[in-house]
Amino acid sequence: MDPARFTRVDSTTWRVEPSGTMRVPVIIYADENLIRDMDDKVFEQAVNVARLPGIVQASYVMPDAHWGYGFPIGGVAAFDPDRDGVISAGGVGFDISCGVRTMLTGLSVADILPVQKQLADSLFRQIPAGVGSESAITLDAAEMEAMLSQGAHWAVARGWGEMRDFERIEEQGRMAGARPDCVSDRAKERQRREMGTLGSGNHYLEVQAVAEIFDTATAGIFGLKQDEIVVTIHCGSRGLGHQIGTEFLKEMVVTAAEAGIDLPDRELACAPINSEVGQRYLGAMRAAINCALANREILGHYVRRIFAHFFPNNELRLLFDVSHNTCKVERHLVDGKWRDLFVHRKGATRAFGPDHESLPAALRSVGQPVLIGGSMGTGSYVLVGAATSETKAFSSACHGAGRALSRHAALKQWSGRKIVDDLASQGILIRSPSTRGVAEEAPGAYKDVGAVVAAAEHAGLARRVARLRPLVCIKG
Repeated sequence: MDPARFTRVDSTTWRVEPSGTMRVPVIIYADENLIRDMDDKVFEQAVNVARLPGIVQASYVMPDAHWGYGFPIGGVAAFDPDRDGVISAGGVGFDISCGVRTMLTGLSVADILPVQKQLADSLFRQIPAGVGSESAITLDAAEMEAMLSQGAHWAVARGWGEMRDFERIEEQGRMAGARPDCVSDRAKERQRREMGTLGSGNHYLEVQAVAEIFDTATAGIFGLKQDEIVVTIHCGSRGLGHQIGTEFLKEMVVTAAEAGIDLPDRELACAPINSEVGQRYLGAMRAAINCALANREILGHYVRRIFAHFFPNNELRLLFDVSHNTCKVERHLVDGKWRDLFVHRKGATRAFGPDHESLPAALRSVGQPVLIGGSMGTGSYVLVGAATSETKAFSSACHGAGRALSRHAALKQWSGRKIVDDLASQGILIRSPSTRGVAEEAPGAYKDVGAVVAAAEHAGLARRVARLRPLVCIKG
């Protein structure tokens, strides 16, 4: 995008003033290089979001933003139900509650290197990954209902996970207000054999080393130490979430027209929050959030079991588990008044700052861990929510590096086999059922994650705590 199209507020904040049918401005957080590299579609989509009824304050764009379905990926927008606010399936995304979980091992790089290959093979063998991957877990109708209602609590009750995890999971492991009855039979059928699976695309499981610490005090509170090992899991609600998104997007096109909402883009299909369709979507979406929370809890259990084989006296403790693609009811300060808003985060993560009441006591003094996924060859970051994030973007931050090239373009440039070999020569072991999938997720297909998190920090969205480098990556 051409920066000349925006008003520059500071080195990492850009503004588009309301014009035409825009109800609020667009605010983009990025440095000059990042904004130049953003697709023009990001500008168009962010402006269209600013036209939706009931939107509050601004249509926000994160530093890792790229073109999405309706909303840009990396888009944040909050809607007021008392001012004709809407809920948009496109503003949540198809992979509902796609998120990241990071676990602390207490092990060092020196502990891992002698068993790195065996560990990579074991993780790949025992954790289903890839398109259509299925697990040994099969849910009947009663178990499906329980899982969609109870989230990670369902998983732990059945022996997959630990109760102490709950305080370190968003919503304490269970999203209230879920309505399994609003989830179609087709969506439930797609999920019947997919619990405890990674899926495909940009989902992964990585064994990572703490390569650099930026904030020693916060890293100490988080339990992060130089050269120690963490495990990060990135996945969501699998086929169930995708089916919910697909079905409600079609229904919301009709509902929007009936409600007199003039959609600037059909992909922005939405429904009034208080409408029957809006309430059904919220119930189904919350059930999908529980599905994702349960799925990551099960995967975490598998990781603990595999690590226990190699390191019998070792325990893996959860640092944090947070979602990216959600709409949450949150209390935010707007124009000097606290209001309950429906905050859409699509390809963006919650980033509560210090003293937020929802955070566990051990983290409250510093803020929420913000887990930023990179690409296979570049590493990831742990950030912490900043006190200024509330006023900047409803306590939100970027969620990853963000794609620079489409999957189709990546396939034209890279060979999956060569990427695997090149990364192995750098000490990074890739395991994937699909060399095509590896090529689509080539490190070069992503933006510079270091630049993204630096821009997020400079903009006051979150602060850098540590950089992680990959040792093993299981890709779908």
